[in-house]
This record gives sequence, structure tokens and C-alpha cells, in this order.
Amino acid sequence: MTGNPTIAGSLRNRLMVTLIGGAALLAILLFFVVRNYAEQVAQQGQDNILVASVTSILDAAAIRDGIVEVDIPYAAFSMLSTSADDRVFYAIFQDGNFLSGYEELPFADDPLNGNRNFQTNEVRGATVRQISATRTLIGADQRIEIQIALAQTRDALSETLDQISRNAAIFGVGFFALAVALSLWATSVTMGQLNKLTTSVTRRGPQDLTPFKKAVPREMAPLVTSLNSLMGRLDQSLKQSEDFIAEAAHRVRTPLATVRSYAEATLQRVHKEENREAMRSMVRAIDESSRAAGQLLDHAMITFRADHLEREDIDLVELVRDLVSRLTPIAEMKDLTLSVHGDTAVPVAGDAILIQSAVRNLIDNAMKYSPAESAIEVWVSTAPHSQVIVCDHGPGFPTDEIDKLVGRFKRGQNAEGTIGSGLGLTIAQDVAVAHGGTIELTNQSEGGACVSISF
Repeated sequence: MTGNPTIAGSLRNRLMVTLIGGAALLAILLFFVVRNYAEQVAQQGQDNILVASVTSILDAAAIRDGIVEVDIPYAAFSMLSTSADDRVFYAIFQDGNFLSGYEELPFADDPLNGNRNFQTNEVRGATVRQISATRTLIGADQRIEIQIALAQTRDALSETLDQISRNAAIFGVGFFALAVALSLWATSVTMGQLNKLTTSVTRRGPQDLTPFKKAVPREMAPLVTSLNSLMGRLDQSLKQSEDFIAEAAHRVRTPLATVRSYAEATLQRVHKEENREAMRSMVRAIDESSRAAGQLLDHAMITFRADHLEREDIDLVELVRDLVSRLTPIAEMKDLTLSVHGDTAVPVAGDAILIQSAVRNLIDNAMKYSPAESAIEVWVSTAPHSQVIVCDHGPGFPTDEIDKLVGRFKRGQNAEGTIGSGLGLTIAQDVAVAHGGTIELTNQSEGGACVSISF
């Protein structure tokens, strides 16, 4: 009996989710890193142009006749031109007093980089990048400080950043798709090792308990070691069970045979009819116990060997003839005739002990139910497949029970008064199934039963 394990999710799915989730996080992180770096580079470029522009304006400032003159060069504004036609704002201050430009453009009073300070402000509803710079002009008898605030909108910069963001997003999506494909491939390769191990275990027959010797990944070594240890313990346990069955068969049959011989000897010395009848009942009970115990042990032995079937090439005809020769004295004591018919040789690959046990039970059943001075015929043939058919001239099988008689401990209504345990046909069927065959029960038209077992 096999039990289904409790399912706790899929290892394949967990591995895929981990790999794909990690790839998604990396793709998102990559997008923001690229965008942030691009924004810094673009902003640095705009700041450098603003520095060059404001420097050219400051260089154009001079004192003439005691008056500050600022002749703004054309290049100062032309270098700020962009494809997006960004607007430029400026304001010129002398010692903190507004002289020219856009009065709403403030000047930073605390330059952070020498005499320059960068800020991002709002001017006339537009976001601008602003630089504030100062220059001290020294005349003959005066010292004047010129402050210039220069600002430029960020439309071109925004367009550039949008383009970079789109490219980074496309790159991130491509990276994610490649990572997903690699994750699927890596998962398939990794799980393939487990699938190979599963297939190897599944293809093994129940009799194959040899350890796994194929190379496996280091992470799977503990699992394979545990499996090998389990199969070693199981093999040892099965061998102990086989030894126990053989020993139990000997231990049970020998005392019962001894008791039966004493009971028969006592029966010969008893003269009172009621005592003789009691002794006969005792002998009958011993026979029933001996047969039941023997067949139970036979069934256990057959169940064990069927799970560990060791096939060998045997001649079915030779096996049946040997069995019949050993059962002939018993049949003659019951005034029965045993005969073998069919092909001269029927090769079969199977377990000789199991096949012999199955055929012996079929012949034993036939002898139990056959009337005296009747014949039991055993046919061995290869057509349409290797099979043994045992036919008798007894009462046959009850037609309404014929489909149930192969069940364990099942006996027909006409078996009353006949020693038996209901395991003979069960044993024969188990042997047939172990060899990939079937068993079929039929009644002969002229009377009697036939049991066909195929291999």
C-alpha cells in the first residue's frame, strides 16, 4: 500500500519565483541607477555651460569713468541655446542693488563654491537651473562688487532625461526577459537532476535493492546516501523475513505431522466406536490445521518472492512432469490417475519455485474434488501462450461463484466437508500475476473443472 505525501508547494516554482523576483529587482534597480547617473551627467553639463556663460558676462564688466558697465557678450547667451529653445533669465546687481535683467530672479547671498552657487528655483511658473556669481571690480579710488544671477529652463534637460529613461526602461525589460529565460533554463537543468533520480527509482523493480552508484550533484549526495541506507535496511529486513517464513514453515509442519502420526497410531489401538470417531475427528482437524498453516506460509512465501521475482530459463514441461511424478503416489492412494499432455518443451522465464507451487495447488485441488478411479489431466502448451491447464472430473465450479473463487479464503458451496483453506486458487493467481499472466476457471461440458494458468 502506498501513501501520497503531503504537498508543500513546488520546489521548481519556488526556485523560479526566487530567480525571477531577483531579476525583477535588479532590473528596477538598474533602471533607477542609470536614470540617476544620466541625470547627474546631464545636470553637470548644464551647470558647466551656465558657469561658462556667467563667467563671460562677469569678464565683460568694467568701470569706466567711475561707472560700472556690463556689455553682455552675444556668446554668453548663444552657448545656452538648446533644441528645446529653453528660456534664459538674468539679473545684474551692484553691491546688492538691482541694475538690469529680471528683477524677480533672486541672487544667492551665500555662494557655496568659491564665488558661485547653483540652485533650482521657480521663475514665472517654470523650473530653472540658476547660478549666482560675483566679481569685485577695483577702480582708482573705489571697490565695487558685481553680482549676476543667470538661470535657464530645463526643458531640453527633461527631454534628454525622458529619452534616457525610455532607453533604460527598454534595456531593463530586455535584461528582465533574458534573466527570466536564463532562470527557466537554470531551473530546468537543476530540477532535471532530481527528475533523473526519480526516474531511476521509478524504473527499478521491487526486487532491485542495490545502491545507486551514478554520479549526482553534491547537494543531492545526502539524499542518495539516505536512499541507499534505506534500501540496505529494507533488503536485510526482507532476507530476515524470508528466513523466518522458511523456519516457520518447518516449525509448524513438523509438530503437526508428529501429532498426526500419534493420532493415527492411537486410532489403531482404540476399539470403541465413539472413541474411534473422536480420533478420526482429531486427525481431520490436524489435517485441516496443517494444510491451512502450510498454505498460509506458502502464500506469505509467494507474496515475498513475487515482490522480488528472480527469473530464470526453465522448461515448463520438465517442471510439471517432475511435480506429477512426485504427486503420483498420493494420487494412487486415492485411486486417481495423473497424466501430462501437450508440447514436448515449453520454455518460460520465471521463478521455478513459484510456478511449481502454483501448479501443485491446482493439482492438489483437483485430487481433493475428483471421485475415485477418475483421471486428472495436465496440459502444457505454448499456444496461444505458455500455459498449464489442469482438468478433473469432479463436481466442477458453482457457476454463480466462479468469479469469486480466486479470492482469499473463498470456497465454493460444494466444498463443504472437504479439507481446504481457500488459498489454493489465490496462490495460483498471485503466481500468474507476478509473471504477467492470468488464471481462468471453467467447467467442462461433460463434467468437471478446468483451471488454466498462463505465464
